[in-house]
Amino acid sequence: MAGMAGDWSRYWRSAERPVEAMHAHFERHVYHRHSHETYSFGVTDTGVQAFSCRGASHASTAGMVIAFNPDEPHDGHPGDELGFTYRIVHLGAELVTGVLDGAAGGRAGAPLFAEPVLRDPVLAAGLRRLHTALLGPAPALVRDEVLDGVVLAMAGRAATRGPRTAPAPAGARWIAARVRELLDARFPADLDAEALAAAAGVSRFAVYRAFRAVHGMTPGDYQRQLRLRDARGRLAGGAPIAEAAALAGFADQSHLTRWFVRAYGVTPGAFRAAAG
Repeated sequence: MAGMAGDWSRYWRSAERPVEAMHAHFERHVYHRHSHETYSFGVTDTGVQAFSCRGASHASTAGMVIAFNPDEPHDGHPGDELGFTYRIVHLGAELVTGVLDGAAGGRAGAPLFAEPVLRDPVLAAGLRRLHTALLGPAPALVRDEVLDGVVLAMAGRAATRGPRTAPAPAGARWIAARVRELLDARFPADLDAEALAAAAGVSRFAVYRAFRAVHGMTPGDYQRQLRLRDARGRLAGGAPIAEAAALAGFADQSHLTRWFVRAYGVTPGAFRAAAG
């Protein structure tokens, strides 16, 4: 992907399964706060990758592993002027649980990662092998075997019973659930803060506080994320970029492109062309 001076990225996604991978170097690119529907496992090759997640700041340096649970909000930016190089794979939750269930001979459940960044040379090496297998000319069987091995290793070495976060108050959870239901049901309608407040029966400021406490992002960020995910699905199906933008609720193609790059580090056109 051509972008800001010094920045580059290479993206790959499977046409058959919920598996995607990216290799990138960023010196100036800044990820806006977003989340993925998938498990996202990355390894930093060089430099310092800084990000915020679960209310705290983190930094991943060369050799460190990043692990995000599905729907876990985070951002990202270079930790210094030299930037960072990293590789990341996104694996659908159903794929991850399928591998673990198969290995356990029964229902193993979904893993949760309490620490978004850790130092584990074994996991880092495994992620590099998987990334190379996905982006390179590897046989399908080799890809599957390496993928299974990485999922088992991540779950066995890094997963815990759950993220170490304090639960939100029951009232906040109810408000956030009501607002999320409305945003989901009315998508891609351009709802305003007053509509959300009326649906929850509280002030617009109470909506903002409750939603952010429960979901780690504002209602506006969540609505934009719904639009981005919808556009991704349409692009993966081959839809023209302008059409995907319009149907997902973006003002125009440039609006989608700007937010797509900020969230995913790749242009809509490069993502659509990345199937392999």
